[in-house]
Amino acid sequence: MDTDGNAHRTMGLVGATAVGVGAIVGGGILVLAGVAFATTGPSAIVAFALNGIIALLTAMSFAEMSSAFPQSGGTYTFSKKVLTVEVAFTVGWVVWLASMLAAMLYALGFAYFAVVVIDEVWTARTGSSPGWIVGRVATTAIAVTALMYYAAKLTVMRSGAEKWINFVKVAVFGVLIAGGLWALTGRSPAEIGTNLSPFFASGAVGLVQAMGFTFVAFQGFDLIAAVGGEIHRPKRNIPLAMFLSLFIAMAIYLPLLFVIATAGMPPGGSVSSASQANPEKIIAIAAENYLGAFGYWLVIVAAILSMLSALQANLFAASRMALAMATDHTLPNVLSKLHSRRKTPVWAILTTSAIVIVVLLIVPDVAAAGAAASLIFLITFAVANLISILIRRRTSSLAKFRNSENHLFRAPFFPAIPIVATLACVALAIFQGVTVPSAGVIASFWLAFGGLLFLGLFAHRARVVDASSESLDPDMLRLRGRSPLVLVPVANPDSAEAMVVLANALVPREVGRVMLLSIVVTSEGWHPDNDPAQLVNIQSVWGKALNASLAADAPPEVLTTIASDPWSEIIRVARMHRCENVLLGMTKLDGESADETQVTTASDSSLDKLLGALDCNVVIFRARQGLNLESVHRILVPVGGRRGHDELRARTLGSLTRTGQREIIYLRVMPEDTSLKDKTRALRNLLKLAQYETRGRGTARVLLRDSIAETVIEQASDVDLLILGSQRLSRRRKLLGDFTLRVASQTNCAMIVISRRG
Repeated sequence: MDTDGNAHRTMGLVGATAVGVGAIVGGGILVLAGVAFATTGPSAIVAFALNGIIALLTAMSFAEMSSAFPQSGGTYTFSKKVLTVEVAFTVGWVVWLASMLAAMLYALGFAYFAVVVIDEVWTARTGSSPGWIVGRVATTAIAVTALMYYAAKLTVMRSGAEKWINFVKVAVFGVLIAGGLWALTGRSPAEIGTNLSPFFASGAVGLVQAMGFTFVAFQGFDLIAAVGGEIHRPKRNIPLAMFLSLFIAMAIYLPLLFVIATAGMPPGGSVSSASQANPEKIIAIAAENYLGAFGYWLVIVAAILSMLSALQANLFAASRMALAMATDHTLPNVLSKLHSRRKTPVWAILTTSAIVIVVLLIVPDVAAAGAAASLIFLITFAVANLISILIRRRTSSLAKFRNSENHLFRAPFFPAIPIVATLACVALAIFQGVTVPSAGVIASFWLAFGGLLFLGLFAHRARVVDASSESLDPDMLRLRGRSPLVLVPVANPDSAEAMVVLANALVPREVGRVMLLSIVVTSEGWHPDNDPAQLVNIQSVWGKALNASLAADAPPEVLTTIASDPWSEIIRVARMHRCENVLLGMTKLDGESADETQVTTASDSSLDKLLGALDCNVVIFRARQGLNLESVHRILVPVGGRRGHDELRARTLGSLTRTGQREIIYLRVMPEDTSLKDKTRALRNLLKLAQYETRGRGTARVLLRDSIAETVIEQASDVDLLILGSQRLSRRRKLLGDFTLRVASQTNCAMIVISRRG
């Protein structure tokens, strides 16, 4: 896999375009042209043209986002970049469903035309065919066979389309169009005009209805974005492939619809009436009218090839959606496994195909499933257009995007194009939801089912991985519209520099802010002249803190306040400025030195009250004299059975590993009488935790000892930094705890104690 976590890039411009053409061209128009003609008459040509324009506008948004983030996952990946992990899961979950529904429909479409061929051949040879051939069992069996074939095929090939199928079906459509135009040379303009009259058979309402029914015929360019991680030279090839796919589709759709409505109808005939009588076969009937039986069979061949290529493309894209989500742990991690030799996501392909087969077997209303797929695509297209606006505005201030701007596709007339495309998609989605209520029911059921799965199985680890990703790539914070503030109360000159360095690691200057807080502690009748030592100490603290900040080219915000109780003042300032993190300093806790966070007991301490009162993350840092983060190479992370601090710990570790190479050791201490089986299970779970929190940078160690504290103290003797979690009794009761105090008092290494918000 590449650095983005995608499969190796082996697909060029031709292959990427083939994915789009394979999904768009053929299946949709063969199934939906009759419906469109029956709804609005010859103006179905205009309906397809308007849908093509909407698709082109939306494709510009997809092209810009794919150029900026050339990774697999499509709309899911874009959502993950600028929205929360919960919203990204929702988008990815419903898009996964839509692609699977599309694959199911094309499998059934192939089965329908295959049955037509079998029935025709059987009848021609024997005079009649048995009734079971055209029954649901035979159709379902053929569809399932096709799905199983392509599932097996995709496990051994790394392409979403076969070029020869696209070539043949485009050639067939070319023959149909050329034959129709040739047939029209024998007709007068008046006869052609008669065939096209009345052009708007049902007025503007019928035109909009036809657009709603047929928009799904242009779905497929988005699949190129869904497999973007496998496309070579993605910043160039992804946008080009999207536009080429749509142009090829438009170059086929509009002339074909025209010849069907004219050459395909007898002089004076009405395509609207013919479509109402037999919408499924209108193109085959029309082709037979001007090309004879040869035309009829050409359409059948085109239909079979179109359904197969669209089936393969949607199954391919759906499996890559599952792969992208599993990589982020929003789906089971097994779906992210690649075949060792072929580098194909075997489990993602097989799981996706199995779900499609199950849905095919249990969903009786195929039309509703198709409408649900169309509804979901329209909604996600609207979301994608809105996301493109956020991405454009938020990336304009990021250096890495400014420096590569000449290499990125930029949609023209921003933000007019994504706004117009959003409004059009929303309007068509509303129409679809109103006219086909069952589509909304299917989409809602799948969304509710996914929400339960996410909250019950995936939410914790997905949030941990997301926190790690944010800390490793701080630009994600800005793309998500966040500018976190870390508050650093400083009172000890000896630790001021280390505190500033850690604060800058937790919140880099480019995406967040650091506020240094100095509190002048007063009492009744206090006057500066009576306490000159405190002012001298504050000046020393500011001098060292500011020097460290300026040396790191990260000028902080500075605040000095006067208060009688420093703990209450920290709480007040943190709440007023809505701080995301508070970073506190800590001494050895042995009573030898005084500091703002000195604690001597585990219960009822000022620090414990502070932890319970703050609604933000708290990081308590004890630094060795003269410590700097560059000298921290080995980090020990003891963990127990609870996982309350996983997300904050992942964020902290990600910040540290982003600024340098670290060896992270996860430690679990278990009783000496623990069985080998339980120890092995604990080690396996610890390795998974290390994978989630550090993206594979951590190692795991399980020791069998009866004293946890003594073991941690022993293991901390040869590390540079120790990270512990606070004791959490309830939302408002958080303590350092006797364990932390004992470890802190008997170790000399640098130490961080974390306490998550809420």
